[in-house]
Amino acid sequence: MSHPVEKPKIGNYHRHLLLCTGTRCTQDGAAQALFDSLGEKFKAAGLDQGELRVKRSRVNCFAACKGGPVMCVQPDGTWYYNVTPDNMDRIIEQHFVGGQPVQDLVFHQGPSS
Repeated sequence: MSHPVEKPKIGNYHRHLLLCTGTRCTQDGAAQALFDSLGEKFKAAGLDQGELRVKRSRVNCFAACKGGPVMCVQPDGTWYYNVTPDNMDRIIEQHFVGGQPVQDLVFHQGPSS
């Protein structure tokens, strides 16, 4: 007897951050450590809830492996490289809170919604 599949639920969010944690982006685990730090960073910036909430997801590979860690922000279509902890702090402050991409870290700007 098959059971009905339960429909998943996701809370509302303003932006969705996709961070590559694959070994081709960073072999030393730095991207995973960065991902693991985001909960506290988002809470400190007020991005863990409310209208500016940022959802975060790990991605294994974007096939854009140079200059990692690499990150994509949707629905903005903004792609960042060299996302170190310090650069992430800049992205949080300038892009997620202030609404302006950090241009010196952007390597591609896709279509936005």
